[in-house]
Amino acid sequence: MKGLKKLALASAIAAAPFAAQAELKALDDGAMGNVTGQAGVTIELETKVDVGEFRYVDEGSFAVSGIHIGGGNVVTDADGNVTGVDGLLDDLKIDIDVEADGDAVIHVGNVNGQVPIDFAVGIESASLRAQGVSAADATDSNSTLLASNIGIVGNLAQLDIRVDTETDHLITDVSFNITNMDMDIDFLGVNIRGMQVMGANFFEESAAGGGLTPAGMFAAAQITISKATGTGSANGDALQIEVPQFVTDINVAATEIGGSSIGTIQLDNLAITQTNMKVYGHE
Repeated sequence: MKGLKKLALASAIAAAPFAAQAELKALDDGAMGNVTGQAGVTIELETKVDVGEFRYVDEGSFAVSGIHIGGGNVVTDADGNVTGVDGLLDDLKIDIDVEADGDAVIHVGNVNGQVPIDFAVGIESASLRAQGVSAADATDSNSTLLASNIGIVGNLAQLDIRVDTETDHLITDVSFNITNMDMDIDFLGVNIRGMQVMGANFFEESAAGGGLTPAGMFAAAQITISKATGTGSANGDALQIEVPQFVTDINVAATEIGGSSIGTIQLDNLAITQTNMKVYGHE
């Protein structure tokens, strides 16, 4: 820190000839500490994102078309086809700090600090295509429509990201819910309607009728991403993703097969634990 102060003072002296009309005043250690000791950066953000098509190309391709990200609700036309979202992803406040040990810390919260951040995601279609086939050329014989009219509406309660310099890990703590999700799984002829992903106490608190606490409203998880060893990797490296625990209640209001609902599906206290996944390329 003393070195930085000396550098700043030297810079000021060097600039003096170019500021002959300005009065140069020395800064004491206290004032200089205020200049160099400021804590982090805050970004307030509102946005809406539309992507015409995302493609993963190997020999053939996997394509996700008509991606819309914002807030509010998912917009559909008279036939139920997803066309966009009707609001902005807004009231975002992003705090970025680098701590004394070198860790980078990012906290995503709400500008007013009181309520979760609502989000809406609309996806028009996801498909597999044969080599060289574009969306315009896709037919039943050279492509498969996996899913369409995907609409997701929910709330983000917490998002904290840390890059740990001691372990070289990217650690994410997230708390969220999905209050409504609709999706057509076209290649299987199955439609999902009114799906909810909530906290582990959702069914119990809903049955009690006393309102939802955060434990009933939001599902939470910690996700750690790091570099690891992959036994089948060409150079021995792999991307490792660890989820120690994720517990949630899932409710599907209707599952449609052949155009008619076969009933409601509920998963109470679904627990995903001790999950360790390694990802790497292959020939």
